[in-house]
Amino acid sequence: MLSNKERKFLEDTARRLRERIVEVTYSCGGTHIGGAMSQHELLIALYYKYLNIDPTNPRWPNRDRFVLSKGHGGVGHAVILADKGFFDTALLDDFNKTGSPFGMHLDWQTVPGVDVSTGSLGHGLPLALGMALGGRQQGLDYHVYCVMSDGELQEGSIWEAAMAASQFKATNLTAFVDRNKFSLDGPTESIMALEPLDKKFEAFGWRVLSIDGHDFDQICEAIETAQAEKEKPVIIIADTIKGKGIDFMENQAAWHYAGVDAAMRDKALESIRKMK
Repeated sequence: MLSNKERKFLEDTARRLRERIVEVTYSCGGTHIGGAMSQHELLIALYYKYLNIDPTNPRWPNRDRFVLSKGHGGVGHAVILADKGFFDTALLDDFNKTGSPFGMHLDWQTVPGVDVSTGSLGHGLPLALGMALGGRQQGLDYHVYCVMSDGELQEGSIWEAAMAASQFKATNLTAFVDRNKFSLDGPTESIMALEPLDKKFEAFGWRVLSIDGHDFDQICEAIETAQAEKEKPVIIIADTIKGKGIDFMENQAAWHYAGVDAAMRDKALESIRKMK
């Protein structure tokens, strides 16, 4: 259970870095801001409470691994890595510009702290499973965390990996679904229905936890439950809001990828600062 001090720290950090995502989106001309906002609390909880990592040694062999399968959320990942000290946060001022180490989807070869390049949707869970099984084979005691979008669950490679993870009892793998219910083209349930999502993963042999993906108490309890699970891989289905925290972006597919002008930036920052 989170103490009041821990909860406040996570909430304050989330609010501060939401503002940074908006600033980077404004300076570079556009990002996948909607999905960066929906995944945000999941990444904050992992990076500021659970991941066993060392920013001074990004390739430490026994570090925990993090795979952002929904690689289009890279701007949200980048601001956290900078804040954790993997690189100078000033570098983000040139995010996605010519000569910058940051593309819209982060590259592990140019961005310290990134464990794998993602962006071709459906590849993250298979890669995370390979890392988990590789660590077990080498006798390394690390955990692998993978955050997927709900839209990418339309990819067959996700379900092949889900089946294999259960078969090989990859209990050092925890997956999340950022269930914001929208993809680029609109609501997931009208494009390719996913429900009942919990029953589908249960049928594939996973332990399923369903939570509010913006509630730190629920997120942290689920992560700790997953860490203690010794029989099955765990998937945490996080009910989230696309564009969370920015009132004019919330639950709007149009904000999957977009830019903001100065007026929208100011309006977005004002909305974030009013978050409870």
